[in-house]
Amino acid sequence: MWGVSFNTNPYTRTPIPMCKIPVMLWIANAAACFSGRHGAVTRQAQLHQLSRQTVYNHAHQVQEAIQVEHSEAPSRERLLQENQELRRENGRLWDWLSQTIEFPKAKQREFSILAIAMGLSVSQIADLLALILGATAAPARSTVNRWGLAAAAAVGKVLKRLDERCKGLVTTACPDEIFFHGRPVFVGVEPQSMTLILADKGDRLNRAAWLKKLVGWTALQYVVSDAGTVLQSALAWLAAQRRAAGAALQVSLDVFHTMREARRVLKIYWNTVKKDWKAAEKADLRVAQFQRQGQYAYGPAGKARSAWTRVAKSMEHYDAAKAGWQLAKAALDLFRPDGSLNDRAWAQARVSEALPALAGKAFTTLRHLLQSPKAFAFLDRLHAELGRLPVSPELREALVRLFWLRRRARKGDDDGHHAKAILLQEVLCWKLAPDWQKMYSEVAETLRTTVRASSAVESVNSVLRMHQSRHRNLGQGLLDLKRLYWNTRPFRKGWRRGRCPYQLLGLELPSYDFLALIRAELAGTVAPEGLDSTLQPSPG
Repeated sequence: MWGVSFNTNPYTRTPIPMCKIPVMLWIANAAACFSGRHGAVTRQAQLHQLSRQTVYNHAHQVQEAIQVEHSEAPSRERLLQENQELRRENGRLWDWLSQTIEFPKAKQREFSILAIAMGLSVSQIADLLALILGATAAPARSTVNRWGLAAAAAVGKVLKRLDERCKGLVTTACPDEIFFHGRPVFVGVEPQSMTLILADKGDRLNRAAWLKKLVGWTALQYVVSDAGTVLQSALAWLAAQRRAAGAALQVSLDVFHTMREARRVLKIYWNTVKKDWKAAEKADLRVAQFQRQGQYAYGPAGKARSAWTRVAKSMEHYDAAKAGWQLAKAALDLFRPDGSLNDRAWAQARVSEALPALAGKAFTTLRHLLQSPKAFAFLDRLHAELGRLPVSPELREALVRLFWLRRRARKGDDDGHHAKAILLQEVLCWKLAPDWQKMYSEVAETLRTTVRASSAVESVNSVLRMHQSRHRNLGQGLLDLKRLYWNTRPFRKGWRRGRCPYQLLGLELPSYDFLALIRAELAGTVAPEGLDSTLQPSPG
């Protein structure tokens, strides 16, 4: 029998009727219905095995189709064309939907806060949001700035709680100060974990300001810093107070700044050599010019000889200064050239030998640094730490030499017999103690964690200066944001890779995610009305 089957719409999943009755039969059924002859509908239905109602339905549908065709309504072809266009548009919309991301206001705020902590300015963040969301849907710069202010207030509360828990974990620190538009920023870093324990902006740089920042860190035992007068005065006062209370605070001068001072002076000496050399070459050209012109060159030749004599003297001064510094530089290392452990007596003896070669006004600062009692405090601390280990002196000396041999091998300082020397040293350690490997790990850890330089705080200072270049000013709120982000961001390289500073410090937290730590505070934090913005947008 004739009937109707159904297909399915691929977009709406609704059935679509498909006609299996020929169109001419529909017209014939309509003709029988409208002919007016008695029994025509019955005969037509019986002839084609249809019901009478089907014949009437076909007649009604044919009549409607003719009326639609000859009315002002859209034609069938036009409707089919529009249907195809809508299908294509619907398909494109479904494809675009699979590529879109959900970016509600809450995510926009977290994106802005994280970008501020990473160092982007408010204007840069607003431009990025406009690129993602479009200019009309993106938040304004004032909105991004308000989000930053609220986050700064939340981070300040979180850092107060975290600092209280860190104070019992920080035993070594590297403090320093940097200046932003004439105002000091007090910076402190725990060197092993690289935890930024201090990043506070102050009004003035004096001893009282430094003491206010350091006095709360009661577990401090060892501080490495540069020779800044104000900082050293504050550390001396703090060390005296700790001694009076029965505690100890050891202060060591930074090796990094001592070496930098030596390089600065040697560069001055070398620049003198280059200047004299150019003058001598110029004098030689003058002699050659006289000779080409056939003139006597007695005068220019004498000046040339004097110029080269000055070059020789400058080179002698430079070579003597460099040799003296190389002698003094060996005193700042953990090991002597023969591989034995350095100590204060040997280091001071090397400095005494080097001082005659470091004469002159340019070396005044370097001589004071090398002769300071704090210059070799790191060696005193190293020997004290090694002395606390439950290791006999003979075994300790053998393990220290083994550490030195292995370090030379990692640096590529191998003369062909290095592997044999390491093997023989391991055999010697085994003869002294069969379980020497466990003791070696303790000795090696002590040697590796000996802090000689405050380069950790210098690296953080360089990061803060880069951030300052993107902002008009680094206010305290912005410094807090960057400090918490630094302490919760995992390292990507080196032996710290995959762990953040708080983890390396030993601070146990339910989450080390930057946004997770401030989300609870951020939910109830609103920037006060009239608060001066510490997140000033950059000029462009």
